[in-house]
Amino acid sequence: MSAFNEQPLPFLMDEALSAAPVSGKQPSYIADHRQRLRARFMAGGPAAMPEYELLELILFRAISRQDVKPLAHALMARFGDFNRVLTASEARLRDVHGVGDAVITELKIVEAAAHRMARSKIMQAPVLTSWDALLDYCHTTMAHCETEQFRVLYLDRKNVLIGDEEQAKGTVDHVPVYPREVAKRALELNASALILVHNHPSGDPTPSRSDIDMTARVQAACEALGLTLHDHLIIGKSRELSFRAEGYL
Repeated sequence: MSAFNEQPLPFLMDEALSAAPVSGKQPSYIADHRQRLRARFMAGGPAAMPEYELLELILFRAISRQDVKPLAHALMARFGDFNRVLTASEARLRDVHGVGDAVITELKIVEAAAHRMARSKIMQAPVLTSWDALLDYCHTTMAHCETEQFRVLYLDRKNVLIGDEEQAKGTVDHVPVYPREVAKRALELNASALILVHNHPSGDPTPSRSDIDMTARVQAACEALGLTLHDHLIIGKSRELSFRAEGYL
């Protein structure tokens, strides 16, 4: 079976059929185009094609008998790049004409797979010696989010990751954080150390005054309980900032 099987998911059959021509037959030019894209992908990988064509490959599964190139272009125009299409909220995706349950499901499956793959490289491994993998994971899960998210990575005595939890979501430029709750959760998990991570949707990871103050409060709460705060990472669109490396910790 092809890796990009055109058959719609059973529970999304109605949507896929509603998008089909009355005859129910896929025009030959669409079938030929899809075959060419798949062949190019298999021969050259993702580097052989622009982002909108990668998006087309995903959309093939959701919309079986229509030309999906216009929808791929519309999604790219609305969100800016491939990653932001995948991470866009369901509500914002539905604002794009032609996007329904089937399209959203396929996009979110790909997003979830990317998160799982990145996370598997750091789970049950010493985080401080797998730093590049940790940064890759943080960028994959947070760099393209439209609102601020605050995560805490909890580590055991050997600095192995034992917990990865989203503590809060906020607005485009603020997320509420409660230092006592962060420290309390560390005790519940029997963690010895932790790493704070949050994103800046603006793309600029420069810490704000509130970021610095909040980190100081979390550090104080950790020290009172004998916990180690290894770092606070701020994830921007293409780079990150480490509080430890910049001298804030």
